[in-house]
Amino acid sequence: MTITTGHPEAAARRRRMLNKVPEVTLYFWIIKILCTTVGETAADYLNQNLGLGLTGTTGVMAGLLIAALVVQFTSKRYVPAVYWISVVLISVVGTLVTDNLTDNLGVPLAVATAVFGAALAVTFAVWYAYEKTLSIHTVHTTRREAFYWSAILFTFALGTAAGDFAAEQLNLGYPVSALLFGAVIAAVAVAHLRFRLDAVVAFWIAYVVTRPLGASLGDYLSQACADGGLGLGTVATSAVFLVTILGLVGYLSYLSVVREDRD
Repeated sequence: MTITTGHPEAAARRRRMLNKVPEVTLYFWIIKILCTTVGETAADYLNQNLGLGLTGTTGVMAGLLIAALVVQFTSKRYVPAVYWISVVLISVVGTLVTDNLTDNLGVPLAVATAVFGAALAVTFAVWYAYEKTLSIHTVHTTRREAFYWSAILFTFALGTAAGDFAAEQLNLGYPVSALLFGAVIAAVAVAHLRFRLDAVVAFWIAYVVTRPLGASLGDYLSQACADGGLGLGTVATSAVFLVTILGLVGYLSYLSVVREDRD
């Protein structure tokens, strides 16, 4: 009798099913950037257009994020819709956390950038101390998932602060800021592909930098022409990007179902 549980291919398949994070593909990065853009424009819309204010908006979105993460944590496998809803919500909350610090508490953007950078570094240090890896390919325990989502929250808050600092404090403007952060991502990709920069290091650098890239794009599209934007507004910008996210996540969900049927 053949025992298949010890077969390397079977073991690898089980690990993939248990991992709670999607594969890092082109779709992953496209949806990630779209989510960061929505995080910026949706936070502005809820805060300004609906008149909830920063405190009210933060409370509502934090509650929705907690609910989404409860579903994410209790799921036994990666579910595209649940995962990406959590990412969209944590993008909004990360933006609001930074906005609360800078707008309500008067913390300078440079200080906020440094604080969130330090918080992210501490998260990585503790994560590595316990797990001996920062890889997202083995997020298959509750503790690793807790470290993962904590890091994600700080990357969004850090990215928001860094993006606003570059565009506003350094007066680079939204298009130049977007090009600058896009160039950083391209440099990281080249360093990984040509000069063997560690894959985990490259991933997390790119993940952090896609946040200010998406924020700069969102601000450029939504802000008024007088403020350096295209004047499309937060409603139209958020709607277009949300519809695109839904389409891509729906497609990935379909692929996930097909893959499960084959297995």
